[in-house]
Amino acid sequence: MIPLVLASELTKRVVVTLGGEAVAQIRDTVFDARAGRVTGFTLSGRGLLAGPLKESLPFSGVHAIGPSAVMIPGETVLEKRDVAMGADGAGHGQVIGAPVLTDQGTEIGTVLDVVIETGVSGRVVGFEISTDENTDRHRRKAFIPRGETLAVSGRALVVPAHARHFIADDLPSFSAQVEAFRAHTAQPYPQSPSTGTGGPA
Repeated sequence: MIPLVLASELTKRVVVTLGGEAVAQIRDTVFDARAGRVTGFTLSGRGLLAGPLKESLPFSGVHAIGPSAVMIPGETVLEKRDVAMGADGAGHGQVIGAPVLTDQGTEIGTVLDVVIETGVSGRVVGFEISTDENTDRHRRKAFIPRGETLAVSGRALVVPAHARHFIADDLPSFSAQVEAFRAHTAQPYPQSPSTGTGGPA
């Protein structure tokens, strides 16, 4: 099974060195929407009165993402904030709330969150969306995989039409659907270097 996490679940997660020192907490997840991968994290200090830090954590500096903390080798991996943001300013906030269209032009919902593979690649494998299917007068929440390349048209995200056949209702079952989607398309994502991605393409 592919280990997955929602970008929103990483917010406020503690950043801890391998030596056991808590150095910050995740403020926001930053990624390159076109490349479909996480570039890094903006950080804040710890405590109620702590504000944003000038340093950021590039994804290449992440040792592991655990259920309660993000592990890093040491504080030396932290870089200036604009390194994680990327030269083009691609960021997490630009995708949330965007409409999702199929490559056949059908609008299928709105992005609520981003689903990340927690390995060294930091790939965005799909989205949590609010669909246009009404259930008991409430819009349905679901998970849909993205294509190998993510088209961005204005503020809309474009996914392959056949991705609709691999929608899941919860994150655990979505992991299996992502694997099935990759097998169906017979175009697995390109392997990322073992050092991580570190920035937008």
